[in-house]
Amino acid sequence: MENLDHMRGELLELIKELSYEQREVTLASGRKSDFYIDGKQTSLHPRGSYLIGRLTLELLDDFGQVDAIGGPTLGADPLATAVSLVSGLEGRPLPGFIVRKEPKGHGTQRWIEGRNNLPEGAKVVVLEDVVTTGGSGLSAVEKIELEGFEVVGLISMVDRQEGAREAIEGAGYKFEALFTKEEIQG
Repeated sequence: MENLDHMRGELLELIKELSYEQREVTLASGRKSDFYIDGKQTSLHPRGSYLIGRLTLELLDDFGQVDAIGGPTLGADPLATAVSLVSGLEGRPLPGFIVRKEPKGHGTQRWIEGRNNLPEGAKVVVLEDVVTTGGSGLSAVEKIELEGFEVVGLISMVDRQEGAREAIEGAGYKFEALFTKEEIQG
């Protein structure tokens, strides 16, 4: 088993190299920022994917019983896959799921893809690549709970430290991040 501190340092370097850009952007929240983090550049990298899966699996130990992991498409898609794959390899299998932007237009008309892999009433953790205000994660929570699952918390690859933690915890959910803006920029 690799050293977790070493893995964390390696993932931080990958995020800085592949995902972090110092430039003016308008975020999904509508806010302006002088930096951008494209989490998918790291989560879709072979080593980045493994490191995210492994380190997120460690964080899940702090959430009590967790039956599945997933989150809003598109950012959470590679995260859920990474965690699910690593969990299976380590003998702690957790199914992943994806929360659609719109309910399926025909057929099931459900919000959740991968739903058949989740036990009824499953306790789940929502994954996000980068959080700013927490709005997209909390929107996903509503859809997940509408489908009859219990959200026990949220985990983000990067917390931009712009109110997400306060919003998520204020709504009554546990929140953890692999890294903060401070660590990425430090």
